Formats: sequence, structure tokens, C-alpha cells
Amino acid sequence: QVQLVESGGGLVQAGGSLRLSCAASGLTSSNLGMGWFRQAPGKEREFVAAISRRGSIIYYVDSVKGRFTISRDNAKNTVYLQMNSLKPEDTAVYYCAAAPIAQFMDFQSVNYWGKGTLVTVSS
Repeated sequence: QVQLVESGGGLVQAGGSLRLSCAASGLTSSNLGMGWFRQAPGKEREFVAAISRRGSIIYYVDSVKGRFTISRDNAKNTVYLQMNSLKPEDTAVYYCAAAPIAQFMDFQSVNYWGKGTLVTVSS
């Protein structure tokens, strides 16, 4: 059974940093990419970042390029999202996801979801 468990969300002031973690179980033999989506109140869930199994392919949404960094540690089955220079518009529930890397940005291609962790950025 696959489980994705996020941690690291919280309240931070604009300009601050947070690091999200997503621990995966049941994906050891999988070749799926892993990454993050987010959903702000009243808005649709949007793609944020993704990384392939070996880390050779990385995608970011334009709004976070230069501020967020995705990485993964396959020995720990964990993917990270380092978020710097946070803005109030980054406020959202952040969801960990696993999907084929080539289709990762397509919401409907996600195979597995975590339950989400809330990030709140105050102005």
C-alpha cells in the first residue's frame, strides 16, 4: 500500500523560508516521479514542482522558479521542497504526489496523493 506523508508546513512571514518533506512508503520499486501541488482557498490545485526517480529531470511552475528547490533522497524514500523568499500568494495546502514524470504536470495523471500540509505566509 502506497502512503505519502507530508510534514514541515506552518506559518511564516513574507520573505521567510520553510522546508517541506514527503516520506513515501510502498514506492521502493517504483520508477515514478515525485513532487508537489498546491491549492489555495477558492482556487484549483496547481502544479508546483516535480523530480524524476534519479533526479535528472526537474520541473517547476514559473511562479516559484529561483525561490523553490525540489530534491529527493531515495535511500530515505523522501522528497523535499525548500521554499525561500516566500510570498503571501504562496499560501496554500501543499500536497505531495507521485506520477510518471513525463505527465507530472497533468493533475489527472497523478497516481498517489498525500493528505497535504498547510503553508501560511503572512504579509
